[in-house]
Amino acid sequence: MPISNAKAKFNCSVQKVWNIVTSLTDYAWRSDLGKIEVVSENQFIEYTPEGYATTFTITLTEPYKRWEFDMENDNMKGHWTGVFSETGDGTEIDFTEDVEAKKLMMKPFVKGYLKKQQAKYIDDLQQAIL
Repeated sequence: MPISNAKAKFNCSVQKVWNIVTSLTDYAWRSDLGKIEVVSENQFIEYTPEGYATTFTITLTEPYKRWEFDMENDNMKGHWTGVFSETGDGTEIDFTEDVEAKKLMMKPFVKGYLKKQQAKYIDDLQQAIL
């Protein structure tokens, strides 16, 4: 399964970054989302602006430190781990996705797609923090 990792630093509190990333109701900052549907305390569905759905099942929550979930849609399944760390001058995030393509023809493109999505997410997050 391809693994993709992204790290970034922000000049704000870990609480602020955590609250933005983990909110399932305030997601307007994300350019890749149309909406989020909360299914239960541990499950939600994200929809792209075009309506494509991905289901997320939260597997671990350690407030201000770590958030993990399994994710699945018609094209892939995998696991996401987000680590949040306070630094002397702000917060560092370390996000890792471990994803398996469900369709053989998509396997060569998964890693590049993940890198592109992670970069967009971090850019959007930076704007939300400002």
